[in-house]
Amino acid sequence: MRKLFSISLIWLIRAYQAFISPLLGAKCRYTPTCSAYGLEAVKKHGPWKGGRLALKRFLSCHPWGKSGYDPVP
Repeated sequence: MRKLFSISLIWLIRAYQAFISPLLGAKCRYTPTCSAYGLEAVKKHGPWKGGRLALKRFLSCHPWGKSGYDPVP
């Protein structure tokens, strides 16, 4: 079940990268981008912790948030 959830999250992030991100343009304030961070977090920490880390990162990516280099812990 855990592997299936990981694969689902990775698929959703890659679909976003392939189809939605090109339409929006480069707007991420962080390096690596939020979607790349999400992929790495899920691959490194699994679907639950990685998903939480990715969600926290996505929610912090706004004009008044932080910016710069922020690697996956």
